[in-house]
Amino acid sequence: MKAPIEYELVFTKKGLLKFISHLDLLHLFQRVLRRANVDVFYSQGFHPIPKIKFTRALKLGIESEGEQLFVKLKEEIEEDRLKKDMNKQLPVEVQILSVAKT
Repeated sequence: MKAPIEYELVFTKKGLLKFISHLDLLHLFQRVLRRANVDVFYSQGFHPIPKIKFTRALKLGIESEGEQLFVKLKEEIEEDRLKKDMNKQLPVEVQILSVAKT
């Protein structure tokens, strides 16, 4: 199995979605990655989950212009394409500002 490729995504969280919980935000990004047809790397074991992590949990009701999300993918993808495909699926209150391969 090939080693996963990690990407750092910087995104905004504002408007009414500032009231979305951390766990719901995680589920939002899992659905967005699936809908954008991004080949995410999954954990090994009985109940595999996508390899997604946040740097920290943002408090409920707080807006942010620079939250970080790290996602591991099976294959390399162009950063601009990843950003564009995911932003199409995301609500306007949560948008990806930048994508960088780590």
